[in-house]
Amino acid sequence: MTAPPLLEVSALVSGYDGSRVLQGIDLAVTAGESVAVLGRNGAGKTTLIETMMGLVRASAGTVRIDGRDVTHRPTSARSRAGLAIVPQGRRVFAPLTVHETLQISHRRSGDWTPERVYELMPRLAERRTNLGSQLSGGEQQMLAIGRALLGSPRVLLLDEPSDGLAPAVVDQVREILEGLTSGGLATVVVEQDLRLAFAVADRVAVMRKGVVVHESTVAEFRRDEAAARSLLGVG
Repeated sequence: MTAPPLLEVSALVSGYDGSRVLQGIDLAVTAGESVAVLGRNGAGKTTLIETMMGLVRASAGTVRIDGRDVTHRPTSARSRAGLAIVPQGRRVFAPLTVHETLQISHRRSGDWTPERVYELMPRLAERRTNLGSQLSGGEQQMLAIGRALLGSPRVLLLDEPSDGLAPAVVDQVREILEGLTSGGLATVVVEQDLRLAFAVADRVAVMRKGVVVHESTVAEFRRDEAAARSLLGVG
């Protein structure tokens, strides 16, 4: 029996300033599953993530978290329902220390604590008194992940987590994400780095011009080089 989705979007339409970017998206993610959202620049991947989170308003369709319709609910309500985002560019609070950022992000009733984040990412513990502006790109990405986890989400949305990072740091991010999904967290990962996407994801959903044009397991997608070239322009 197929597990019910934790996050499900149906016929989702949204955009900016009167323009439609998402043209009717259907996508579902179950507990402990990781879905990589792929596509060329301008396909609507970031808009999808931000519409799921409520940062962009949906004009049609539905967003459900564990069966609950949150389509017209604010971002704060979606967070309480179990959704969290790690935005592209990290967007850490430059004037705050690592520990201050984690403290203000901590939902007291949740499973995650700053101490648990430090256990997952010891580098943050080493840098706990440093300001956000004093962190490397990789450290900022870890902090952005830790900040999101402190909402104790059931589904984590990540927008280009490898953006601007050295290969060794991307490997660290991969290990973190693999550990989170093995612990039952569902993830949706928008990613241009196919090496990272294929390493952490169970399934891929490829977008083109605001619609999902292909879905398959990672293994199936990697075997079909013709589809990869056609959909993404790569071998």
